[in-house]
Amino acid sequence: VQLQASGGGLVQAGGSLRLSCAASRRTFSRYVMAWFHQAPGKEREFVAAVTWTWSGGDTDYADSVKGRFTCSRDTAKNTVYLQMNSLKPEDTAVYYCAADQNRPSRYPNDYDYWGQGTPVTVSS
Repeated sequence: VQLQASGGGLVQAGGSLRLSCAASRRTFSRYVMAWFHQAPGKEREFVAAVTWTWSGGDTDYADSVKGRFTCSRDTAKNTVYLQMNSLKPEDTAVYYCAADQNRPSRYPNDYDYWGQGTPVTVSS
């Protein structure tokens, strides 16, 4: 599975961005999809994940983004999204999408497939 992340950019605090992650295979629809971010000098951290179910998927969010970010998937387009609202300067990081065939996890090492990352900068 190849993943292509896009949608990052520069935004003022309080603004919104929508990240997209396109997968190369239709079978991605059965994969757990997740978003992580990594700020300079820091470790890669879990942001959100969406599982696969016939009705869409269950989601999980880091406490720091609950109520502000929404993770969703469009299986017809082989794409997962991260809608980011009420952005804060501390959200500034490179955002990565990841995929795995196993159960959802908040640990980067549990994911086998990664996109190239898209930078998000939130100015105060």
